[in-house]
Amino acid sequence: MKLYVTFTSPYARLARILVLEKALEDRVEIIAAKTRAVDSPYYQVNPSGRVPYLIDDSGVGMEDSQLICAYLDNLDGKPRFHDPRRQTDWAYQRLEFAARNMCEGICVWVREMARPAGERSPTTLAHEVARAQRMADVFEGRMADPVILGAPNMAQLILAVALDVARKRGLGDLTTGRQQLANWMNSLSALPSMQKTAPSSHRMQP
Repeated sequence: MKLYVTFTSPYARLARILVLEKALEDRVEIIAAKTRAVDSPYYQVNPSGRVPYLIDDSGVGMEDSQLICAYLDNLDGKPRFHDPRRQTDWAYQRLEFAARNMCEGICVWVREMARPAGERSPTTLAHEVARAQRMADVFEGRMADPVILGAPNMAQLILAVALDVARKRGLGDLTTGRQQLANWMNSLSALPSMQKTAPSSHRMQP
């Protein structure tokens, strides 16, 4: 299989984490895709130009981190991060999608900051900073939730990746002043898969 990524995309990072967690390194080739470039060869692989993008063993491609992570997790028939029972566990679903929305808002801020200074929208930037702070407060109050305290799951991974994006891309450390969230983030960041996929301070390519 081939997994196309950029090494600064939080969504591609989630797929890379699943490759490591499921010990699929020998089955999945990680390929750096050139995105946001005119006539990039990657557009012949994935016309939308987004990452991650997975081509399975039969040559069929699939897009979107949510789909790809679920596919990788289920390859052995023993999903660890996508318990089928959670499909109708609305408490879990609310938490996972809150984390996804938080991550997306942070990515909007990063994309806006990547624009030339004179083209940035102060309104958009302020809106996303305020959103991120509110969401961090929400998660600070959810640190005793069984979903957070249990074995690693997608909700946890998405939240951790979102916090990392904010810290590494300049929005700020959203765990500051939120001790429970900080303690949890320190614990999850110790996972080998988190450490091996940790982002640098390069400009993010969503």
